[in-house]
Amino acid sequence: MTFRLLLHLALSAALSVITSVLLVVVAERLASELPGLRWLAHLLIDQLGDFTLVILALGLFLLFLLLLQQRQFRYFRDVSRSVRYIADGNFDYQVPVRQKNELGDLAAYINYLVHKLQLSLDDERRAEQTKSELITNVSHDLRTPLTSIIGYLGLIEQDRCRDEVEVRQYVNIAYEKSKRLNVLINDLFDYTKMRYETSPQRIHTFNLTELLRQLLIQYRVPLEEAGLAGALHAPSGKLPVTGDPDKLVRVFENLLANAIHYGKDGGKVDLHASAEGEEAVVEVVNYGEMISSVDLPHLFDRFYRVDKARGLGSGGSGLGLAIAKSIVEQHGGGISAASDPYLTSFQVRLPLAQESDL
Repeated sequence: MTFRLLLHLALSAALSVITSVLLVVVAERLASELPGLRWLAHLLIDQLGDFTLVILALGLFLLFLLLLQQRQFRYFRDVSRSVRYIADGNFDYQVPVRQKNELGDLAAYINYLVHKLQLSLDDERRAEQTKSELITNVSHDLRTPLTSIIGYLGLIEQDRCRDEVEVRQYVNIAYEKSKRLNVLINDLFDYTKMRYETSPQRIHTFNLTELLRQLLIQYRVPLEEAGLAGALHAPSGKLPVTGDPDKLVRVFENLLANAIHYGKDGGKVDLHASAEGEEAVVEVVNYGEMISSVDLPHLFDRFYRVDKARGLGSGGSGLGLAIAKSIVEQHGGGISAASDPYLTSFQVRLPLAQESDL
């Protein structure tokens, strides 16, 4: 744009000088041919002299400069109107980029700014929608067990029980509902901490294979009670990972608990651990009922349950896998699920520890 402006200035100056000379020549010619105009030519040329030429040349210079810059002024006006139109809330509008100069760059930058602003507004709307959904889901899942607790305790308080056995039955139901309510509240609290990374991490390098082996030992009784056999398939060497073992063990506890709960018909649960490139890969496999392709993409969503008829009484809080995903992503890894008629597998990928951490 600077080069073009300098070119326009030079061209305007040249055109003004040439036009001034031509006007003087034309004026002298007309004065010689038309005696009635001789006095005007004498006044302009002889009496006013150089001052007339300077004024004439300056006027012509400004006229030619305005004509040459008219396209720039028109484009600047269009950009200004576009910005005003966008400022009124029309964020889908794009400022036209018609020139390859500073004004064109300005229009492109304005479009980029509006695009980023639109993304920020979309993120804000999604965050607000997420907050509303979270409040709705929490309210629903808290109300269900709380209503049962109030109902059964109300029957006891009103002495509407036939005998002590029925009282103990109602107290036991209220107690179980309270425990489920406590699970939901704890899961919700943990999910919030993981989601907004407010929970401190104790980072150090550990052997992931040994962690999985210890986990299988801890779950030996639940596995036996469910009629399942648990097995770990891992290389003989170490599988070093850097992270918070207390948080990562919760990930595999959740996956193993899900495998026990939903894979009872399969007879066994397998844990596979290996190194692939610069990642440690762990798969928790059960051989129970297949998860439908409709449910698979939503398994890690908050409050999502595969069995919609399953409430807090028989299913989880719907936050376990969401918490697991948050923990894995905080460690720079990823988690995914796959299911077919033969098996259901949850795969966790974590970065292997660097040599400097060993």
